[in-house]
Amino acid sequence: MKTIGRVDVADFPEMGLNHVPIKIDSGAYTSTIHCNKIKEFNNQLHCFFKIGRNRVEVVFDNYQTKTVVSSNGQKEERYLIKSNIILFERKYRINLTLSKRTSMRYPVLLGRKFLKGKFVVDVSKKDLSLNNKKIMKIVILSRNPNLYSTKRLVEAGEQRKHEMHVVDHLKCELVIEKKKPSIYYKGEILEDIDAVIPRIGASVTFYGTAVVRQFEMMKIFTAIESQALMRSRDKLRSLQVLARAGLGLPKTVFANYTRNADEIITKAGGAPLVIKVLEGTQGLGVVLAETNQAASSVIEAFNGLQARVIVQEFIKEAGGADIRAFVVDGVVVGAMKRQAKDGEFRSNLHRGGSAALIELTDEEENAALKAAKSLGLGIAGVDMLQSSKGPLILEVNSSPGLEGIEMATGKDVAKNIIRYVERNV
Repeated sequence: MKTIGRVDVADFPEMGLNHVPIKIDSGAYTSTIHCNKIKEFNNQLHCFFKIGRNRVEVVFDNYQTKTVVSSNGQKEERYLIKSNIILFERKYRINLTLSKRTSMRYPVLLGRKFLKGKFVVDVSKKDLSLNNKKIMKIVILSRNPNLYSTKRLVEAGEQRKHEMHVVDHLKCELVIEKKKPSIYYKGEILEDIDAVIPRIGASVTFYGTAVVRQFEMMKIFTAIESQALMRSRDKLRSLQVLARAGLGLPKTVFANYTRNADEIITKAGGAPLVIKVLEGTQGLGVVLAETNQAASSVIEAFNGLQARVIVQEFIKEAGGADIRAFVVDGVVVGAMKRQAKDGEFRSNLHRGGSAALIELTDEEENAALKAAKSLGLGIAGVDMLQSSKGPLILEVNSSPGLEGIEMATGKDVAKNIIRYVERNV
């Protein structure tokens, strides 16, 4: 018999569910899977599963009901279905009761009826089915190895036995040669690299993206693609892409150093207005103009400095707060609500804002996922405002910081990123 740890991952190919977290519970007799919605009609059971990055509806012709008794003696009638499960690269047949496990960390619980005769449980271990996974050499492109996000990614990768290297992309030299692209770092060629996690600052987007593109030419997986990185860094272009995708946005106006500031103000709906420099980050270059006259003065001042700006309507009902949804590989792995400090309208944590855990509505979660997907980002921090018109996308960050989201949610976001890399290499 194989040894299985207290938690692991499994696939359910018949239901189209992949890489599903499971908890081993030898104290429970039956096995259970989380199901969001269940509808029975025409002698069929229609089940909607929303587990991790899986979003599927499955129709079962053969099903029954079963009385399940909890550990405290409480009885509950549940639907029972049969499916295949893949564990340790081997397929098994399993009976699963359907239950809402929204409050549970693990969407699947394996009971002793399934485990009997197949597995020995070692509660001191976990993820034993992944023990034979490829040990990778992963490069993190970061200018500072002491940054929280960089250190957490190194830590998460090393915990999963990978070889982690931090490389300053500004110190890379790119050799472009027919069918032989290469990268040198501190005089030595970078080779035998399995994957790259870019952490490219906004001020060095051009060269950082060139380095990412060079890795792509070397056929190395990059957690953020070079084109997606460029697309997200151009605020105007990203807003255009998001608007085309049908996502909600604050009304935005852009013009090329126009002298008619009053016309821009009118088209944006009038004061109060938010004026943003296209290249600004962390709340820098963002101004709230509370009157039309103030807005006109700010626009004229930026024009005089040859700084391109966008002008957006101010969403008063947001109350100085926004939502940051952290998306990894098509899944919202954490979300927080950021509140601006008194006297400030920018909620950025770098500007003194505070953050707290929040549970997204379905509309907010779908908007975050659609925003990341439309920009082609496997990793993204999607910033939204809560408004009377629904969620409005402010910005999609291609190098979102980990400190705020991990502190606010208590979730291991760095581990999610490493596992995303593992699935794609």
